[in-house]
Amino acid sequence: MPKVFVHTLIFFLFFTSAQHAQSLSSTIVDSVSKKPVPYATVQLNNRGMITNEEGKFKFLLNDAVEASDSLFVSCIGYESIGKPISEFTDSLIYLKPKAIELREVIVSNKNYTPKEIIELVEDNIEKNYITDFSKKRLFLRETYQNKIIKTEYQIKKSTIDAFNKSFLDSVIQTIPKNNIYYTEMLGDLYGADDADEQKLDLIKASELYDKSKELDVELLEEKFNKIVKENIKTDSYFKIKSGLFGTKVDADDMGEIFKEEIDSTDVAALNERLEEEKKSKEERREFFLEYKRKTLGNLFENLPIFDDSDYNVLFKPRRYDLILENYTYLGDQAVYVISFVPDGSPEYGGTLYINSDDFALIRMDFENTESLRDFKLLGVSVNEYLAKGSILFDKGPDQKYHLRYYNVIKGIRAGIKRPLTIIEKNKNVKGRRKQNELALKVDAAFGNINRYELIVFDEEPINSGQFEAFKEKTGVLPTYMPDYDPNFWKGHDIIEPNQAIKEFTSEIQPDN
Repeated sequence: MPKVFVHTLIFFLFFTSAQHAQSLSSTIVDSVSKKPVPYATVQLNNRGMITNEEGKFKFLLNDAVEASDSLFVSCIGYESIGKPISEFTDSLIYLKPKAIELREVIVSNKNYTPKEIIELVEDNIEKNYITDFSKKRLFLRETYQNKIIKTEYQIKKSTIDAFNKSFLDSVIQTIPKNNIYYTEMLGDLYGADDADEQKLDLIKASELYDKSKELDVELLEEKFNKIVKENIKTDSYFKIKSGLFGTKVDADDMGEIFKEEIDSTDVAALNERLEEEKKSKEERREFFLEYKRKTLGNLFENLPIFDDSDYNVLFKPRRYDLILENYTYLGDQAVYVISFVPDGSPEYGGTLYINSDDFALIRMDFENTESLRDFKLLGVSVNEYLAKGSILFDKGPDQKYHLRYYNVIKGIRAGIKRPLTIIEKNKNVKGRRKQNELALKVDAAFGNINRYELIVFDEEPINSGQFEAFKEKTGVLPTYMPDYDPNFWKGHDIIEPNQAIKEFTSEIQPDN
């Protein structure tokens, strides 16, 4: 069989055809351990991609890509690979660990201390990175895992028979004990290092979760409203107390409970309701856009190349114990490996990977050394016990380093152990104003683990005039998916989902 034909056949087998688009997918593994290599950089025709934690990647290919085009794969500590696509004959791509010759690194560089290396990184930030306004094409995946750890209570007093243990138990049983929610978005972000000075052009978004595990708020409201209507006066007000603290809820704020159903023949009322729903949908679009913009702004503001970052080791090295641990390679480029541990207050420790030639930070791995926040007061507790991740920069054709990948996981536990009293009062009734009372002792605890994965495909500098000229549009809402749909992002580059996302399916399928 002719060699050209074999290469052509391999080229087509390596591609996954999808409608009018093709994609290139594979898994990067360590040639010695055979384990996946996460966060490896994959480049094709000046376009970059990052492997996920399972070493997988997928590239969307356009008509300009040919079998002779080269695919480049690189990762810290490994020999880089660069060869035509047609020569990749397996769904696995093996990277060889690169041997480290300390002497060749030391001979070619001054014997810097860790602190001197860090100072050189700071001195070269303006040269190595875009720190002013830019436009970034990016993809963000957020994962929220919620867990109810404890829901205990005692009824101390209830003057409304319907508000009893049976009712409250039924409410607690409707609350899902474990839930997971994924949301993804593709868009262009305009901005610099200020989280509040960002603009977002949303292109597409999705949300993946099991609706059967949602709290059925409407059903609970219906039950609650029925009890209230039968037992509470429409002109009452409420005092809500927890220990020494209390607040007042006026009758006007209870208006939704006592609102009458709309007559289906009342055209004006129906039109008013439709207008309210239209306004509500527009507000949801605005909220979704605003939330995503703020999330992205906070991630970029916290990049270690900015002095207000939480990961401030480059700008406040004196607050850390620094150790030059080793040298490694990114391709043929020598890299300093510096570990850092906070000296005093609980913050972040981790590892910095710094280019020995131009002193650019190319990777940072970090993890909190102690709880970042451990608050306990009057029966309320909040423990921010986990914050870890990796930040990777990659050198572009413009010789600037650009954020390529950002992965951070945060864990929080919260609890409340307090008395709670709800008192109905009415100033229009003769005698005592107090009408009804529900007194509880609550002991509840909750846990959340949130993950943010951000990949930046392209970044180009813009000026302040271009930033001001761009106007946001609020036309995009996330598309709901009860199960993972591999076709949803066809035609777009994204970071490959892990196996847990691919296998996600709702327990109860929605009606068609």
